[in-house]
Amino acid sequence: MRTKILATLIVAIALAQLSCLLPRGLAASYSGSYELLEHGSGSTECRLNVAVPQSLQDYYAEKNHRASSEDDFAKFVTSYTLAPIADCLEGIYSDDEDFVNGALMLVHQIPYEVTAPSKYPVETIVDNKGDCDLFSYIVASIVKARGLDVVLLYYDSEVHMNIGVSLSHPPVDARDPAFSVTSNGVRYYVAECTGGNWQDGWRVGECPDTLRQASVQVVTLGDCEQISLGQVAASLNTLSTSSISLSVSPSSLIQGSIATVSGELSPALQNKTITIYVKVNGLSWTGLATVTTDSDGRFTYAWVPDAGGVEYVRASWSGDSSYAGADSPIETVIMLSTFFVILLGLIIVLVCAGVAVAIISRKDQQEIQTPQPPEIPS
Repeated sequence: MRTKILATLIVAIALAQLSCLLPRGLAASYSGSYELLEHGSGSTECRLNVAVPQSLQDYYAEKNHRASSEDDFAKFVTSYTLAPIADCLEGIYSDDEDFVNGALMLVHQIPYEVTAPSKYPVETIVDNKGDCDLFSYIVASIVKARGLDVVLLYYDSEVHMNIGVSLSHPPVDARDPAFSVTSNGVRYYVAECTGGNWQDGWRVGECPDTLRQASVQVVTLGDCEQISLGQVAASLNTLSTSSISLSVSPSSLIQGSIATVSGELSPALQNKTITIYVKVNGLSWTGLATVTTDSDGRFTYAWVPDAGGVEYVRASWSGDSSYAGADSPIETVIMLSTFFVILLGLIIVLVCAGVAVAIISRKDQQEIQTPQPPEIPS
């Protein structure tokens, strides 16, 4: 009876520990849209549609958000991730001033809310709220993806941030004399990223009066993120839905063995990049590999897990100008370490040996205790 209770307790503890490793709080994929004018003082409107796959949200949510000094601001600029938005804006705005004003229109539609700690642009887009530094990171990411020279402008005394952009010509749509700061011989026109009136909000070259005389620190973006595991999907048309499947075989294996990760993108699109993510023993999601779909939309990857324990795998497609991205269901893989297998083998051998010894001892004891029939005299 005691043995059965102990075994039940061990199983309960093991299940509790395993539940702690399960992925929790996975956000749903996000889609949203923004209105844009063909130029700063224009009247023709168009709609930019943006979609963010769940896996990309999780990837940035689990990254380091600490900003202990101004030198850490640059890491929140993610130009590669937002490059599809820049591509769409470039399709509307051939002039770099109009392009920057288009990026400002986008963030002027995101509600203002003081936010701490800092967040990455994808998180702000999904949350649909943020403050001056978060909006500045989004616009700087889009503008940098366009190939323009952009910096962050930090006003310590005002606890404020906006950006500066080097343009090919002085701003012509600024309603006040264009304001700029100069750093290393480069003139950067100020672009204020806060404000809720997207149709008539701040334009590049315009600067709030409180900041014109304030001391400003120019933060260059040499340390910004150069590449990411995924991108948002963006289009000036409605994005169609897509889906992606995934399987991992076998689902349990010994460390050093090969697992086959395979899946299929629907619709069957060729030469699309699929990112495979892995979460090991409850740690953050990390990129395992990128693969390319074949003519049938299928992909495969030979994976040799290098860590024992419980591992979760999922595949993601960022989408394109026609389709929103998609994430596969999460697959669970049990990886047995070599040490664990050897230890388990020793335990089995010892248990079997113990059982054999017990059986032999019991048999000998029974033979000793068995009464012998009395000898009948002849």
